[in-house]
Amino acid sequence: MKTIFLALGTNLGDRLANLSAAIDSLAPEIRVTRKSSVYETPPWGFTEQPAFLNMVIAAETSLEPRALLEYLKKRENELGRVKSFRNGPRQIDLDILFYENLILDEFFLTIPHPRLHERAFVLVPLAEIAPEFEHPLLKKSIAELLRDVDASGITPFSV
Repeated sequence: MKTIFLALGTNLGDRLANLSAAIDSLAPEIRVTRKSSVYETPPWGFTEQPAFLNMVIAAETSLEPRALLEYLKKRENELGRVKSFRNGPRQIDLDILFYENLILDEFFLTIPHPRLHERAFVLVPLAEIAPEFEHPLLKKSIAELLRDVDASGITPFSV
C-alpha cells in the first residue's frame, strides 16, 4: 500500500454533502487514514464564482499513479462533475497532491501537484494533517510552504 495525499474541493450545490459523497466514493481502492477539517475558501484563478469548501485527506492505495488518476476522474464524473473551464466552478474536484515521495512529470499527470505550494487553500488543510511532510522537489515541509503564502480568507467551515 502506498501513502497518498488528495485535495478535495467543491463550490456547487450542497458543498458539504459533495465532500462527504466524494470520500465515501473512494472505497474500496482508496482507504482514508486521516481527514483535515473543512475550510471555506475564496475562489482562486477565476474569482466570479461561489466560495469553495476544501479539505485534504491522507489515504492508502495499491493503485499505481496513472490508475489512481483514472479512478479519481471516474469518481468525479459519477459525482456529477461537468467539465468547464480552468479554475471554474465544480461539483467536486479530486487532485493528487503527493504519492509517497514520487516525482513524476508526464503529459497528463504531474506528482507532486505542480502548483500546490502556491495554494493556501491546499496548504492550510494539508498542514493540519501532515505539517512535517517534506515536498520531495522543494525540500521544504508543508508547514514551511504554508508560511510562504497568504492564507487570509481561508476559514474553518462550521455547519
